[in-house]
Order: sequence, then structure tokens, then C-alpha cells
Amino acid sequence: MIFLRYILCPVVPIYYLVTWFRNKLYDLGIKKSMSHKLPVICVGNLSTGGTGKTPMIEYLIDLLKKDYRVATLSRGYKRKTEGFQLANKDATAESIGDEPFQFYNKFKEDILVAVDADRNNGIKQLQSIGDVPEVVLLDDAFQHRKVNPGFNILLTTYNNPYFKDIVLPTGNLREPRRGAKRADIIMVTKCPENLSEAERNAILRQIKPKVNQRVFFSSISYSNTVISSTTTKPIKGLSDFTLVTGIANASPLVRFLKEKGLKFEHLNFKDHHEFLEQDILELDKKDFIVTTEKDFMRLKQYETLRDKLFYLPISIVINDAVKINKLIKDFLKTKL
Repeated sequence: MIFLRYILCPVVPIYYLVTWFRNKLYDLGIKKSMSHKLPVICVGNLSTGGTGKTPMIEYLIDLLKKDYRVATLSRGYKRKTEGFQLANKDATAESIGDEPFQFYNKFKEDILVAVDADRNNGIKQLQSIGDVPEVVLLDDAFQHRKVNPGFNILLTTYNNPYFKDIVLPTGNLREPRRGAKRADIIMVTKCPENLSEAERNAILRQIKPKVNQRVFFSSISYSNTVISSTTTKPIKGLSDFTLVTGIANASPLVRFLKEKGLKFEHLNFKDHHEFLEQDILELDKKDFIVTTEKDFMRLKQYETLRDKLFYLPISIVINDAVKINKLIKDFLKTKL
């Protein structure tokens, strides 16, 4: 795969020009971005793969749900439905996608969860329902420029920051680095817990934020327990289990478990893996399975796995949570 990426290096300038030209058309107003009466906060990235969008959306939900009627709007990647879908008691990972299904399972009493590949239509549909939301959180929509969000949060990882990357197909960027200029907040995710001030300053010098941009740093916090559909267990009591991951980058999770001194085999699938019958038959043979919350949403439907399938919750810790919380709430105050 890496060799193929290098072979495709001559395509990089073409991809760069196409995405640059598309963005320029939006910047000049030739292609139209639609603004909405509802405040819209977009969480996205420049690169492909796991930068931590789901934990960031959940952070925003926790921050806002007590004071505002919140809706999340996602594309619903790999779902088996089309058009606008509003999650209800019959929703599944197949009908709305694994990440929206995760939002629904965790926050169904507090928020609305919707999916639509056409984000403008999705926002219009949310405005037409009885209990209209007061704020919409757009998941993974930084490149969806048909919507003009009021507030953009751009995520980039500590180990693979956008400013050291190039565009597809040789690199991982969906668009040129200059796209970061559209962000109001740039969040460097998956940082070491003990990231020094000197390291933060070095990253800031490479990001070179605009006057109106703020840069924050976050790390992953793993729970000390794993959770099943019926019970919880402490991590320290686990032994000889199977770790199942279908996410973009499982390395931080694997590193965390190893640092705990735990012994496990790792079945590593591609991001958003669709578990097939042969996969389930293989998992049936395992005695105890630990997975991510996203993968749990796809696997918990299988009765044979119910008693041995657990997930490890994660959350994010932001270096200056008070400041970012104030920026987001100040934005909403200007719109409501």
C-alpha cells in the first residue's frame, strides 16, 4: 500500500490543483455556501482517518446539552439507508452509521441525532421538525463547503499533523494545508498527557495561526473499566482477552493496554469495517472481547457475543477547557 502511494506521487499535483480550485470557487463566491438561521458548529479535519472527531462531538454535546437543544448531523458513513434519517428507537448502526448510532445510544434523552449526505437538506429537515434544535453539530464536514458553518473546529493529530503532510494519494490530506485558514479553532489531538510548554510552542510556530484563530491541545483519557450491554469490569482484572478494532488508528489504544501490563491478541480491521458472518464465527470462539465503543455499536447486535463483548470508553482532556468552552458559548450567544 505504501509503495502504491509513492507510485501515485505524480497524481499529487493534479489532486492539489483540483481541490485548491474548488475551494477558490467557494472563497470567491462563485460556488455558493449556504448559511442557516440555526447556529452550526462544524467539527472536521484536513486529513483522512482518525483525528478524534467522535470524542470531540461528544465533548460538545456534554458542554451544551444542559443549556441548548442540540442536534448532531452526520453523513452516516457506510449506512444502508439513503436521504435524511432521524434516529429513533428502531435505529441501528446499519440504518444511520456507527458513529451517529453511538451518539444516539449515549445521548438519546438529551439530543437529536440525524444523518444526511446533503448537509444543507439535513439542516432544513431539522428545522422542520416539531422541537427545532437550537444548535447543530456537523460531524466530519470541514470539506462540505455547501454549508457555511458559523464556527469551524479543525482537528489534527500530534503524531501526524497536517502541516507535515501532503495531499492524497501519496499523503493523507483531503485538501491543501491552506484550508486550515477556515478554522476558528485548531485542536491538536492525541497529545501525550505530559506535553510540555516548549513542545506546544514549537507546534504553534509550525501552525502559524491567524489572529482570529485559537489553538488547543488535547489528550485521550481511557476509562478504568470496560462495559458490556449488562455489566462493567475493571481493566486491572482482565487477562488473555481479544482486542478487536475497526478504527483508523488503534495504536494509542494498544499502547495504553500494554502499559497496563495486559496480555491480549489484537484483531485489527480497517476503519468502519463491516463485520461479516465469517468474522462473527471467528469471534464466537473467543472467551472475552474488548473493543472500541464505535465497534461495539456494530457488534452488540449479535446474541452470541453479548456476554463476552465489552468496550473501553474514552474521552478527551483539553489543555485549556475553560477557554475553549467560553469561545463556543460566546459564539452561540451572538447567534441566539
